[in-house]
Amino acid sequence: MTNTMERERMVIVGNGGVGKSSMIQRYCKGIFTKDYKKTIGVDFLERQIEIDGEDVRIMLWDTAGQEEFDCITKAYYRGAQASVLVFSTTDRASFDAIKEWKRKVENECNEIPTVIVQNKIDLIEQAVVSADEVETLAKMLNCRLIRTSVKEDINVASVFRYLATKCHQLMTQTYDQVTSGNNSTQQTSTHPPYSNAPTISAFSPTFTKSSSGTIVLRPAKKSSGSSAARKRKIVLKKCGIL
Repeated sequence: MTNTMERERMVIVGNGGVGKSSMIQRYCKGIFTKDYKKTIGVDFLERQIEIDGEDVRIMLWDTAGQEEFDCITKAYYRGAQASVLVFSTTDRASFDAIKEWKRKVENECNEIPTVIVQNKIDLIEQAVVSADEVETLAKMLNCRLIRTSVKEDINVASVFRYLATKCHQLMTQTYDQVTSGNNSTQQTSTHPPYSNAPTISAFSPTFTKSSSGTIVLRPAKKSSGSSAARKRKIVLKKCGIL
């Protein structure tokens, strides 16, 4: 495309305490802390990755989940190319609020690639929402669903790599249309529907693409004998790979 590094701006939204800040700290810095600190307004981190042989810098905007900060945070939604809607497995109110969070983002950004994240699946035994409810919501909102555990570092990287790939594909498509002289004024869909896309809930899956274009998820190899591996096996048994 160009020699300029591609930059992709993503916003992470959801109620307070669902793990938004911990998620981007885990992804960008590789750290996790149990101490909860309320985000005041907006925080920002970034990470550089490679997609299709090109360097991409992901800029992650962590927004406050409390309503009193709405007037501040909504300004940071503008210009976002993708969004992450996060709720907690153990917080019913955060799940019920996902529709409203999606509406707030779309009011500022229109329709952009979006992922619903069910965080804290390591606490699945304390779940206050059923798997069917979550999957129904994802289909209704036409979003990809990814189940994560920031604490156990399960699927966190998958969230941002998936969205970064979608953004990169859209940018490439736009660039190709411009360079090929396609000046059609008809607006095309910004991204394909997610309703038939597989839920990502395996542990640290590897993405491969079949000849039909289907994303195939393969669980990563487990380390034998470690307590972390045993814990992941228990959670996987309860969540299932959908």
